[in-house]
Amino acid sequence: MRYRTLGRTGIQVSPYCLGAMMFGAIGNPDHDDSVRIIHKALDSGINFVDTADVYSRGESEEIVGKALKGRRDGVVLATKVNGAMGDDPNRRGTSRRWIMTAVEDSLRRLGTDHIDLYQVHRLDPTVDIEETLSALTDLVRSGKVRAIGSSAFPASAIVEAQWAAESRGLERFRTEQPAYSILDRGIEREVLPVAQRYGMGALVWSPLAQGMLTGRYRKGRPAETHRGGLFRHYTDERRLDAVERLIPLAEQAGLKLTHLAMAFAVAHPGVTSAIIGPRTMEHLDDLLAGADVTLDDALLDEIDAAVAPGTNVGELDMAYTPPELQHTPLRRRPLDERPAA
Repeated sequence: MRYRTLGRTGIQVSPYCLGAMMFGAIGNPDHDDSVRIIHKALDSGINFVDTADVYSRGESEEIVGKALKGRRDGVVLATKVNGAMGDDPNRRGTSRRWIMTAVEDSLRRLGTDHIDLYQVHRLDPTVDIEETLSALTDLVRSGKVRAIGSSAFPASAIVEAQWAAESRGLERFRTEQPAYSILDRGIEREVLPVAQRYGMGALVWSPLAQGMLTGRYRKGRPAETHRGGLFRHYTDERRLDAVERLIPLAEQAGLKLTHLAMAFAVAHPGVTSAIIGPRTMEHLDDLLAGADVTLDDALLDEIDAAVAPGTNVGELDMAYTPPELQHTPLRRRPLDERPAA
């Protein structure tokens, strides 16, 4: 496996990153089976593992910790902070108060004394970015964290964080983790170019568009449920139409759709690694079988014709939506402040 440099950190990582979100209660609750899957990935040359404290409320980190016993030094280990870890309103977010507690919890669950990449899982609009970066800087200087990154940040927030780090003499985000797939190409417009400009590595999540690029979801077929529920995008006609355009391209190239999708994700020069999230050994074996696939320019041009660069087809249910769009009061003036008709 050919390794790539993670941004300008000098850290060498595999082009596939093993995502651990599906290990634990929300995916595969069998710890021993999950450990076997992690070991198979490591034995196959993957040296990059990504998890988060919020995945199954810490259970994913515990499983990863079990799997890495005796193998920790050969793994670039990434986790995240921000998600709610209980009913206490202060056990979430990116305040210094919570970060300093959360990192100790993650270190304990992971069974390690340091985290190679500690990421802010989502932008926290309630906290000044300087406060977050200051806390993360102290963790880097203490040796508990090697590098820091952001996840699902809009381009403007990436720039603001880089400016704040430079002006305040703080550690800067070295990576960004956005959603990216053939169906979700919006980050090609600004996020990836901005990350490249700042020398940030990009580890992209959902390169299979949460299963839509596996071929299981087809136009005119009843949609199967996913993790106990049905996401809206599985029945989005625009996404289903795009899948129907992509399947013939994969077949003509002699490729499985999953292999086409993964090879596309890692072909962009701004992408360092694409996160795979297998729940079973079968899922992992399928993805590993396509690890050496590369797409030529002619095929990439055909994909561009099917889904235009820089566009999102429909909406990925798990895509980040900023508070300004989620909460009505943030985009409407109070009645008494609006001009009279």
